[in-house]
Amino acid sequence: MSISTAREGHQYPPAHPYQVSREAIREFATAVKSQHPVHHDVDAARELGHRDLVAPPSFAVVVAQRAEAAVVQDPEVGIDFSRVVHADERFTHHSPILAGDTLTAATTLDRIRVMGAGAMVTTRTEIADQDGASRCTVLSSLLVRADEEDDETGGGRA
Repeated sequence: MSISTAREGHQYPPAHPYQVSREAIREFATAVKSQHPVHHDVDAARELGHRDLVAPPSFAVVVAQRAEAAVVQDPEVGIDFSRVVHADERFTHHSPILAGDTLTAATTLDRIRVMGAGAMVTTRTEIADQDGASRCTVLSSLLVRADEEDDETGGGRA
């Protein structure tokens, strides 16, 4: 496995902008069984003061994971994605994500905590809209399990 803590604190360039569509919101809401009308009916969203459909709170993961991929694909970190277990995801919403938004997400590798031969990797992704306004902060933790060879040798590198 050989996870390196040297990249802790590294900021990755933003992922390509993500255009939020009505259909993406509707499909995501259906997938997570969120039937609130603001996720499906534009008139219902507007009646509550929104300009368009409102994404369910966990929709931010769609945007965040595109940016977090930079960490997983960074050879200097050394993550073998086949050994990853998603441990935690936390969202801090600053304003709702709406259909029609163009969102940009940038990830920072906040922390790498080596635990024996494995490691806990925590990222922070800042999602902003087309005007630069912060929409959501996503904290994600991945447990990177050691492989059998690392288990036997106490692998990992600091």
